[in-house]
Amino acid sequence: MNLQEAIKNRRSIKAFDPDHVISEAEIQKILELAVLSPTAFNIQHWRFVVVTNKELRQQIRDVSWGQSQVTDASLLIVLAGDTMAWNKSPERYWKNAPAEVQQFMLPAIKEYYQSKPEIQRDEVMRSCGMAAMNLMLTAKDLGYDTCPMDGFNFDAVEKLLNFPSDHIPVMFVAIGKALQDPRPRSGQLALDQVIQYNQFK
Repeated sequence: MNLQEAIKNRRSIKAFDPDHVISEAEIQKILELAVLSPTAFNIQHWRFVVVTNKELRQQIRDVSWGQSQVTDASLLIVLAGDTMAWNKSPERYWKNAPAEVQQFMLPAIKEYYQSKPEIQRDEVMRSCGMAAMNLMLTAKDLGYDTCPMDGFNFDAVEKLLNFPSDHIPVMFVAIGKALQDPRPRSGQLALDQVIQYNQFK
């Protein structure tokens, strides 16, 4: 499937085949391409919690309004963000860059993030959103369907997955084989309703 087809055909699926198994090679491919997603300052602050334990997935479903895709999808990935990744050996993010680039970037990272919790959180959200799209488009390319999710109790998921104090849950991506075709798109806005040139009028 080419990229344009994947974008057009990717839909949010609610009913998955609970008996389908994704191969380890396919899971690896999905994750390998997810970590190529862009992040500000290359700090790669997304974290991917691949939930394989069935009992744990049921517990997550219990705090996710009982949504069946949490347990029935072949793969459940919880995207989390490390809000303090900027301050954890940031030299590793630029280890292959020329010395002059490193000398510029490392102080810039500190200046941009230090003592700015709103920016730390906002960057995590942006980065995880882009990573989620990579997950979903790669899955579609491999013949799978997906459902991005934020309908869950964030505090409860943090506890169930033993989140470190500087990590926050962002969203789930459920991946598997759809049991039914998606309904027609319910109401796509026209381009002229969502695009402005240069300034808002």
